[in-house]
Amino acid sequence: MTAIATPLPEDIQAVRDGVLEFARAEVLPRHAANRALFENPRALFREDGRLCDEALALVREVRMAAAKAGFYSMSVPEELGGAGFGMLAYYVCWEALFRTCGPSNWLMLYAISHWAFGPSKVLERVTPKARDEILGPMMAGEQSMCFGLSEPGAGSDASKLTTKAVADGDGWRISGRKIWTTNSPVADYCTVFARTESGEGSGISAFLVPTSSPGFHVERIIKMFGSIGGDEAELRLEDVRVEPWQLVGALHQGFATAIYGVSIGRIYNSARAVGYGRWALEVALEHAKTREAFGKPIAEYQGVSFPLAESAMELHAAHLMGLNAAGLLDQGAPAVKELSMTKAYSVEIGVRAVDRAMQAHGAMGFTNEMHLVEAWHSLRAVNVADGTNEILRRTIAQRLLKGDVEV
Repeated sequence: MTAIATPLPEDIQAVRDGVLEFARAEVLPRHAANRALFENPRALFREDGRLCDEALALVREVRMAAAKAGFYSMSVPEELGGAGFGMLAYYVCWEALFRTCGPSNWLMLYAISHWAFGPSKVLERVTPKARDEILGPMMAGEQSMCFGLSEPGAGSDASKLTTKAVADGDGWRISGRKIWTTNSPVADYCTVFARTESGEGSGISAFLVPTSSPGFHVERIIKMFGSIGGDEAELRLEDVRVEPWQLVGALHQGFATAIYGVSIGRIYNSARAVGYGRWALEVALEHAKTREAFGKPIAEYQGVSFPLAESAMELHAAHLMGLNAAGLLDQGAPAVKELSMTKAYSVEIGVRAVDRAMQAHGAMGFTNEMHLVEAWHSLRAVNVADGTNEILRRTIAQRLLKGDVEV
């Protein structure tokens, strides 16, 4: 059965079913075979906070297997060698992966090229040399990248970034700092956004920079929620030389590329919130049907069943919003208001759904074996990532006040 009145296009249903079959064949068995590693943070992370070599090898294996199967580049434009599926397929497949695999089988994060970790429409305007030298290994899943936009003093207002690319002969030298750069501790390349003209909000360009470049430093790995490792880092660039072929898109026009990347991130995080929320709801429902208190299943108590019903309503609404926003983007609509509404609502109700599932489990909900805490951590963080909920509400209000009042 489905709760969606309008069926998905057959090709999107097929790719969704295919990527789930891939996850069952390539992701779940790797987790089962390496459970001791994945459940021991002291073994999983190195002393400096990076993933250990064994875990990185598994990540690379999944990426390469997904690339070989055709799923990794499913939403990469055809002109770059991808399958050219749009944002609706991207949303549908990510939501299904998060719902099916849950937070414990996290290698599924590499079944599809994440917009900030690998090839996507963000790299649509790379130079021919960059396409030959950089894009090939990334399309094959052999290498990965990161997205260097946020700075210590420029988070929600990314137009205030201060990293500069100063002209040097026919190229540039980049100096500045980046923070919250996901995947940067292990990435091979970084899309660095730097100011190439003076003036607030203008003259920003994007460059593909090897993380092995002289002057490119991963200064510290940021550890969150008490973890001993992480995939976020603070970067320092000191006179990093870049050549003209490393420019992404037109000079001084990189801010539009940054905003497009963030928009893909909002689709991705909306799908993550709905997927994890649905996973948590299903886990809680099964528990409520079998756990007894005072002589009957706890599902028969309204104090347990009503919050779960509330989550079901909210997740259904968020799911419909996500499908709609992704469809609008595929039609060429900017969907600024709709995407802001979708992301803000989805990540808020996703956290609530996981929290209610934890509450339904009582003390068991906080244990490592249930993995609900992992889902909560993930979704609590994305209430800030790719635009905080407050910034998104600001955007929605601005659009409404300018006359975009269709809801």
